[in-house]
Amino acid sequence: MVSNDRCLFCRIASGEITAKKVYEDADVVAFEDINPQAPTHVLIVPRKHIPSLDDLTDADAQVVGTVLTRAAQIARNLHLESDGYRLVINNGEAAGQTVFHIHFHILGGRNFGWPPG
Repeated sequence: MVSNDRCLFCRIASGEITAKKVYEDADVVAFEDINPQAPTHVLIVPRKHIPSLDDLTDADAQVVGTVLTRAAQIARNLHLESDGYRLVINNGEAAGQTVFHIHFHILGGRNFGWPPG
């Protein structure tokens, strides 16, 4: 695992900083967002430090696939599948990325409009 000691999400994944975790395995950590934008707002992060979508390589395809698979599993565990949920990834500051460690937001528990933002 490549680590960035300054990265907030790497520190949460390692247990150095506590978070309200909803799921954890060898590859992925999921925890409640501290600034929720919906009744259910969970962040899913790979343990591997990848700053943004722009930094992905073909070698990261399995990492991203694992995160997406776990996102669906976590949504089912949270009983979001019946009413629907939104899975979001922000890339870059203008898109709202504030922590530069790739992560997905699971948002549920309310209706969402389109287009977003």
